Amino acid sequence: MPLIPQQPPSVDTIIAAHAALRAQGPLVQCLTNTVSVNFMANVLLAAGASPAMVDNPEEAAGFAAIAGAVLVNLGTPTDAQVRAMRLAVQAAHSLGRPWVLDPIGAGVLPWRGQVAAELLAQRPTVIRGNAAEIIGLAGLGNSQAKGFDSSSDPADAMPAAITLLKYATCVSASGAIDHVVGKVQNEHGEVSHHLLRIAGGSALLPRITASGCSLGALVAAYAAATGDGFCAAAAAHVHVALAAEYAEPQAQGPGSFLPAFLDGLDRVDASLIRAKAQVESVRL
Repeated sequence: MPLIPQQPPSVDTIIAAHAALRAQGPLVQCLTNTVSVNFMANVLLAAGASPAMVDNPEEAAGFAAIAGAVLVNLGTPTDAQVRAMRLAVQAAHSLGRPWVLDPIGAGVLPWRGQVAAELLAQRPTVIRGNAAEIIGLAGLGNSQAKGFDSSSDPADAMPAAITLLKYATCVSASGAIDHVVGKVQNEHGEVSHHLLRIAGGSALLPRITASGCSLGALVAAYAAATGDGFCAAAAAHVHVALAAEYAEPQAQGPGSFLPAFLDGLDRVDASLIRAKAQVESVRL
């Protein structure tokens, strides 16, 4: 069973998670879309993790058994990849491995929605998307649900995110201010919900391909390193925000921002997190 922390993530726990990621270099199995493969692999490497893009049905379950965590991204699913996703998720679930669901388009396209609903029933550790994707996943079966539009305010997704907490320990919606909501359990076994608002980043992030998809992979890496989905999501969002802040002044536009962002992922350390992480915690 995924760990439910006794306290919401703080700057101190995010720093500890970053140290664990760098020390362990966790192996992340990425079953992802064709657009994101190369950039996602580079993001994981720059951050200190190890990527493996094993997404065929013949190997997916076996690799999930040795990976530290699994990412499932529904960006460009094929029949074969969906079979692999099912097998990898089943293996991860049975072995207690953390896995992350990125439900791209789940509320828009019917077949993809059916796949997302099936995967959701396997209880991902973390669900990560933009606001429209979170709303779309929670509203499967609602023809008005969004699933691709990245312009929605993450605050608008919070009712949907809270609904999805019956399946996952944490749900995050990225945007101008990222919103990460998760479960906290006190010493009496009582579970409450906490919201983290994580500011920072760069307006150039949405102008490069697969920044959100790669964030999902980084959440999986942090989950492998910590075993705590809530902390993993918070740490990944902070890591990406700080890397983007580093990259923006180095860049003349989206093209030069991309390599500078990879450099930023490598440069993030404990002192930078302590000095510049913008994390606000609210009990819901």
